[in-house]
Amino acid sequence: MESGKRVTPQLMLAVGAAVIGSLQFGYNTGVINAPQKIIEAFLNETWYERYQDPIQQSTLTTLWSISVAIFSVGGIFGSFSVGLFVNRFGRRNSMLMANVLAFLSAALMGFSKMSSSWEMLIIGRFVVGLYSGLSTGFVPMYVGEVAPTALRGALGTLHQLGIVIGILMAQVFGLGSIMGNASLWPFLLGFTFIPALLQCILLPFCPESPRFLLINRNEESKAKNVLKKLRGNTDVSADMQEMKEESRQMMREKKVTIIELFRSPLYRQPILIAIILQLSQQLSGINAVFYYSTHIFEKAGVEQPVYATIGAGVVNTAFTVVSLFVVERAGRRSLHLLGLLGMAGSAILMTIAVALLEKLKWMSYVSIVAIFSFVAFFEIGPGPIPWFIVAELFSQGPRPSAFAVAGFFNWTANFIVGMCFQYVQDACGPYVFVIFTVLLLIFFVFTYFKVPETRGRTFDEISAGFRQSTAGGVEKHSPEELNSLGADSQL
Repeated sequence: MESGKRVTPQLMLAVGAAVIGSLQFGYNTGVINAPQKIIEAFLNETWYERYQDPIQQSTLTTLWSISVAIFSVGGIFGSFSVGLFVNRFGRRNSMLMANVLAFLSAALMGFSKMSSSWEMLIIGRFVVGLYSGLSTGFVPMYVGEVAPTALRGALGTLHQLGIVIGILMAQVFGLGSIMGNASLWPFLLGFTFIPALLQCILLPFCPESPRFLLINRNEESKAKNVLKKLRGNTDVSADMQEMKEESRQMMREKKVTIIELFRSPLYRQPILIAIILQLSQQLSGINAVFYYSTHIFEKAGVEQPVYATIGAGVVNTAFTVVSLFVVERAGRRSLHLLGLLGMAGSAILMTIAVALLEKLKWMSYVSIVAIFSFVAFFEIGPGPIPWFIVAELFSQGPRPSAFAVAGFFNWTANFIVGMCFQYVQDACGPYVFVIFTVLLLIFFVFTYFKVPETRGRTFDEISAGFRQSTAGGVEKHSPEELNSLGADSQL
């Protein structure tokens, strides 16, 4: 196998250790779902112990919603801080340092019951959100920079695979017979300690990003040695030439701040694409399914809703593996379009099934099929693609700022869905997914007309397309700006 497509043990160790951060993000997204009633009972008991008065239903709903959504608030702050770490400490060391937050959150959530403190539970959810927000920036960036050109899309999808395996683990561990019960739920939430410990053991054996070593630190010999290990080949001249060209481009370009991404007409289109793709992931309704799937299945009349939720997790994981193999063949844009359209169809089917449930009991099975297909189409496109397409739209210079902005919008949308879905569902009843259907169709139209195909194209080819689209404008671009979108490096 040619070195450009060879998966070496060192490469797999590096990618595998990194995506433990993705697994943590997925686990903490899904873990709060199954033990909802048990944690609500804990909130009620703690409230009664303190105030000798049962908690009001509205207060309980608010506390529960905060426990779910505060995770996303942490994620917003974490994602916006990515650039502060990666350029100063490096990609690998940043991932290593972030585990302090994982250990702290595990302690806060794990001891919340013993301390009779729902505040500890909420603060723990915020801290693990902070960790997850950092991970959603660190992991795709590191994986994209250690992966060979021909495998960048496939290995980039492993970030999403880590997330969905984490969600599935949370669903299985959340079973009443395992840890989703009144005595063991603090261990369920504090489980993040174990993956964090594993990552701390593995990361010191992984190399730093060769792009960071050469471009940011100017350590050419170190970068070359790292590449030889990652590629399993002594001849890494093509990779080195690509990175040197990008380094030369960076020297000609000024440092790109977040404000400049929006101010310059040249960056405006790619950053808009990055933002809309992130929103298409979160506002598709997928997190409504992940956060409240057990509740949705209960409403749909399913007798064992928790097992149906786990079934959705299995479908989730299986179709992420499918995406892993087709993303380099079918292309990013076409898979994203297929996923959005399939999700819209599934959302319509789900709405019909839930609306007719009172009249036709067998519609409960149709709702399960609809949710399974909704999840499957999500993992074909809107799940994995928005995470790594940011790296493909921007070169090394604007990339950290672009990741921070994209992550901020992703987590903000995540927060809005987590905080509002239960209230919107109460107001809209079975028609709640009509809102997501409309949004999905809007995202489909935007992707069809505005998103370029990036598979197999160089940064220069992508940036040339953006230059042409802004050439009709009256504003002039400096040579630095024109260079900032990319170097002559293969994607």
